[in-house]
Amino acid sequence: MNASTKVVIVGGGPGGYEAALVAAHLGAQVTLVERDGMGGACVLTDCVPSKTLIATADYMSGVDLALGLGVHLLDHEGDELSDAQARLAEVNARVLGLASAQSQDIAGRLLEVGVRIVPGHGRLLDPRTVRAETSSGTEDLAADVILLSTGATPRVMATARPDGERILTWQQLYELDGLPEHLIVVGSGVTGAELAQAYLGLGAEVTLVSSRDRVLPGEDPDAATVIEEVFRHRGMSVLSRSRMQSTVVVRDAGGEATGVEVTLEDGRVVSGSHALLAVGSLPQTQDLGLDMVGIATSESGHIVVDRVSRTSVRGVYAAGDCTGVLPLASVAAMQGRIAMAHALGDAVAPLNLGNVSANIFTDPEIATVGLSEKEIHARGLDVATVNLPLSRNPRAKMQGLTEGFVKLFAAHGSGTVLGGVVVAPRASELIFPVTLAVTHRLNVDQLASTFTVYPSLTGSIAEAARRLHAT
Repeated sequence: MNASTKVVIVGGGPGGYEAALVAAHLGAQVTLVERDGMGGACVLTDCVPSKTLIATADYMSGVDLALGLGVHLLDHEGDELSDAQARLAEVNARVLGLASAQSQDIAGRLLEVGVRIVPGHGRLLDPRTVRAETSSGTEDLAADVILLSTGATPRVMATARPDGERILTWQQLYELDGLPEHLIVVGSGVTGAELAQAYLGLGAEVTLVSSRDRVLPGEDPDAATVIEEVFRHRGMSVLSRSRMQSTVVVRDAGGEATGVEVTLEDGRVVSGSHALLAVGSLPQTQDLGLDMVGIATSESGHIVVDRVSRTSVRGVYAAGDCTGVLPLASVAAMQGRIAMAHALGDAVAPLNLGNVSANIFTDPEIATVGLSEKEIHARGLDVATVNLPLSRNPRAKMQGLTEGFVKLFAAHGSGTVLGGVVVAPRASELIFPVTLAVTHRLNVDQLASTFTVYPSLTGSIAEAARRLHAT
């Protein structure tokens, strides 16, 4: 049956290309329309570039850590080196090169499994037709199943217009030739916090403008407190409860841009060389023909979907940031896979956001899964909690690590692991055993009785579970 099924996907980000792979595997005829390149913004301008930049900053911070471990860096004359220097043009060239290579790898894999790639902009003509506008004209693509996965774009404000040179969105950072002398980051959510610390690590002076009481206001309070303390300890200026009113470029008498001024709502003015705007994103759902077909959207413009990625129109699915379900590449990919499994008659389980593990790539990283402390209190659940500082871990001592912790939440009585938070280097890797426990409803005794390597950072996860054993 699937061999004659025509699937058309609009958008080649994680939701789109993962859906294409599943549909091709299930035997459908798959066409994918993408205007910018395979991987979409996630690979080309967002997630892959930012995490590559952060990895570079991590290496820079390793120079400082080496001194504390008794390792001294010397030049060819035997003089001690205390500073490393990031050459941003070279860093950005590598960042964009890796993003391009990843995009090409994705395209190659899609072609291997028989997916037809159409470079261009896709929009719905009706629930069974997508019009692709390409450089050579238009093509109408007949479809039995359609998936929309068009992503999101940085939110901009009328009082702070990006120019790509001094006032930047996170997608424009990689065109800079030199390290900003003083970068003002507006917005202390995930993107703002990650990039603020990355540029601080690369050697820039950084001021973070946060409208809330603390950075990362949506995250675990203990984790956010650790990160803000790290920011301040390393020299970042954090302006809490400070909302931006406007951002403008400062020019000299000859009209040459010399810097920026960020005016806050209380009248203060912060001067710097560059400004990065990280004030949220907007779904790319304009000019998709949604109104013409009758697809329901939310007040924010996101496409409304159910747990198997169906829109309000039969045969049309949606995945990723354009749906507003949860702005993570892993969730977009899962939505896309679920959509194709459902549409093509394969076994399918509805999306379960309670099992999603997420990570913030600050230094240290913050990884979370399952119920948060806020959700536990809101539901009035009877839960036992343990918070184990990473500084007590022997492997952490060996590596010179002092910040971070492992926190677990377990139900009283049954001991079922309900959630967890890990703040540590490579927390994105360390959260996996906790994710397994949450997903498969393991109890703390099962987690604690599983062997861990000694010494290892995962030992702290088992130790935290042991402390939750009911007596």
